[in-house]
Amino acid sequence: FVAIVAVAGTSGSDPAQGSAAPSTSVALVAEDQTPTGKFTTATEVKPIMAATRGNWVAVREWDGQDLIYVTHIWAWRCGLVQLELSVNDAGFEPWALPDCHTDTAQPNGITDKDGLPYRAFDLQSVHSLDVRVTYDDLSTDQASFQRADVLMP
Repeated sequence: FVAIVAVAGTSGSDPAQGSAAPSTSVALVAEDQTPTGKFTTATEVKPIMAATRGNWVAVREWDGQDLIYVTHIWAWRCGLVQLELSVNDAGFEPWALPDCHTDTAQPNGITDKDGLPYRAFDLQSVHSLDVRVTYDDLSTDQASFQRADVLMP
């Protein structure tokens, strides 16, 4: 169980076009860390996230835009409570995580109802990314990437 209290304001930009997302203040409460065997706790996903840090994000040039993908993070989201990204040192912005599908055999599975695990930016405008995740035990981890390091073919 995670208790999240959010107070949102709007920055006046459109997140779908890679601009700033609504600003949010969030008070988080740690979850029980009893392993479930379904990778739904920080205890279970933190070692995987640490071992795969280089795969957290990807940049793809597609249809005249830069797309930033967070698919890998979404795949382990059930042990997370928050995802934040900073593009080109612009400051961290919260990126919503889809709900976990705890009533299924694959709680971390990504379904059509979860939305798209990317955001669009102007072509070749993404030069660097900083990523910060907050696990459901309230510990955090962070990684920085240069475009060339995460650019998909």
